[in-house]
Amino acid sequence: MLAKRVIPCLDVREGIVVKGKKFKDIKNVDDPVKLAKYYNEQGADELVFYDITASHEKRKIMLDVVERTAEEVFIPLTVGGGIKSIDDFTQILRAGADKVSINSAAVKNPQLIKDAALKFGSQCVVLSIDAKKVDKKDKWEVFVNGGRINTGLDAIKWAKSGVELGAGEIVINSIDTDGIKNGYDIELVKRLSLEVDVPIIASGGAGKKEDFYQVLSEGKASGALAASVFHFKEIFIDDLKEYLKSKDIPVRR
Repeated sequence: MLAKRVIPCLDVREGIVVKGKKFKDIKNVDDPVKLAKYYNEQGADELVFYDITASHEKRKIMLDVVERTAEEVFIPLTVGGGIKSIDDFTQILRAGADKVSINSAAVKNPQLIKDAALKFGSQCVVLSIDAKKVDKKDKWEVFVNGGRINTGLDAIKWAKSGVELGAGEIVINSIDTDGIKNGYDIELVKRLSLEVDVPIIASGGAGKKEDFYQVLSEGKASGALAASVFHFKEIFIDDLKEYLKSKDIPVRR
């Protein structure tokens, strides 16, 4: 079995790492470069950097912050936010990213997934999906622009389409569980893991070590992404990995 990944997430607004609940009540946390260096030293497997207001504000990502962050990490770095074109992909990868995450732009222009996969390889293209249950049992819909707009798209069907177009990885973030710390949306993650044949990274809801174990085992996720429990040192990555190892979850040391 492939090793499962533990991935801290830096949600960045105006150059500062922030965190909220269900995409609301956003509060400042710390400097992204400082946190990136800390997580690199802590033994994180990867790092995700999202410029969370770039799409909503209709601007490009802050390349200088990405460059400074990339200089501090020696683990894979995924960057997303405000990416709309192949040229944007090129700039982000040149700034030091290993993978590029697209969300709103992919919904508006699915061809971007295919074009990017053909030019850079599927391994560089991450489809990020913000999903929420909306008045329908067993159905999640896709939201864009930082969770502000409901597209009406079925999240499972959209993920399958994204993989068919060339996305090499899916990050699924449950708006319902985001920042609540009551656990990941296991049902959603498991459904996706069974429906597509690329790695699924679970996001939204980590509050304790057991939540990571549940989503990596029962949810069948390839990796677990989290923010506040790491930012506020409620869980240390090395301790988490020791716990997962004790539960027979393969992790990288």
